[in-house]
Amino acid sequence: MSLLHPGVQREAFAAASHFRDDFFDCLTVRGDMLFELTDALLCADGPVTTPVDLTLTAEHRRGHGAMYDALNCGNVDVPRLRQVLAGLPQPEAADGRLVLAVDVTHWLRPDAPTSPDRLFCHVYGRSGRSSDQFVSGWPYSFVAALESGRTSWCQILDARRLGPADDVAEATAAQVRRVVEDLIGMGRWQQGDRDILIVFDAGYDAPRMAYLLEGLPVEVLGRMRTDRVMRKPVPVPWISPPQGGRPPKHGKEFRFARPETWGEPDAATVQVTDRYGTARAMAWDRIHPRLTTRSAWIDHTSELPVIEGTLIRLEVDRLPGGHDPLPVWLWSSATGLSGGGVDLRWQAFLRRIDLEHTFRMIKQTLGWTRPKLRTPRSSGPVDLAGHRGPHPTPPRPATGR
Repeated sequence: MSLLHPGVQREAFAAASHFRDDFFDCLTVRGDMLFELTDALLCADGPVTTPVDLTLTAEHRRGHGAMYDALNCGNVDVPRLRQVLAGLPQPEAADGRLVLAVDVTHWLRPDAPTSPDRLFCHVYGRSGRSSDQFVSGWPYSFVAALESGRTSWCQILDARRLGPADDVAEATAAQVRRVVEDLIGMGRWQQGDRDILIVFDAGYDAPRMAYLLEGLPVEVLGRMRTDRVMRKPVPVPWISPPQGGRPPKHGKEFRFARPETWGEPDAATVQVTDRYGTARAMAWDRIHPRLTTRSAWIDHTSELPVIEGTLIRLEVDRLPGGHDPLPVWLWSSATGLSGGGVDLRWQAFLRRIDLEHTFRMIKQTLGWTRPKLRTPRSSGPVDLAGHRGPHPTPPRPATGR
């Protein structure tokens, strides 16, 4: 029988106590009531179905009127809270780097036609893609640090609402930039550390996100649509044709749906996993999209950039739910990856699903979307306040820092 050393228990308790103090300092208006409401939220027996039920818990020492006053008039210093969250010990991947996931979840409000700033939110159907719907609601963009090992917990670092006037890519890039700057400012990333890996799903244009995040110590990893067409690098050395002319910017086409255009991969790996069977990955270096002055690049006035990266194709034997596995295409802004680097990227992408479990937890257990709010502003104090409490991460020794 193994016992936890008492010193470790004291350190974990001290870390949780310091976080509670820092969190209380972020509550600038109605702080006492908001703090009690957070305690009641985390200590309630069973899922939270309505805010007024929290006033019946032992941790809530005020009446229900004070609870509504705190929700309506309270305020959270979100920039300060974001720095507090960035200063907590962050989980790391196998090679010691930070891995962040970005995704959007929705606060659906289909029966609130007078509520402002609602957007059409994509909702997946239960019987396949043919039953997908677009429901009115408020979309929220989350950034979280992914854990490693046999756990699905992740640490939320920021949450912001996307408005009707926001460009999703630019708003997300600004959000990620702010989080990375907070991590650097709080000492969680230092010179000499590996680049922070930012994982996106197929709803984001990974090459454009890499362009928007240029100048930061980050690497972008995103899933690509299976019908994409990208370009290979120009062969080196370039042999000029007899008629002359400048060298081309793009090489031959790389069509995802046509294997004859792929060529030999620059790296290939085979891994045996418990959940997916044999996982086979192939990677091609310096693959890039051919950009045109349309869509997202229509306002680009200078020469269009060539955004090179590593293209990864992942294929597995089976899926946990029994569905037929389809190949997954990933694009990383890093180039020159080895076989081990390729495996680390697709394994990090698979951990992105942990953020989906977090969305389910804050909605179904913490009751984030239970209140029937009139305006999206009222949902702000709940965004970051509720998640950190149930999973205080104990301090971890820094590796090589």
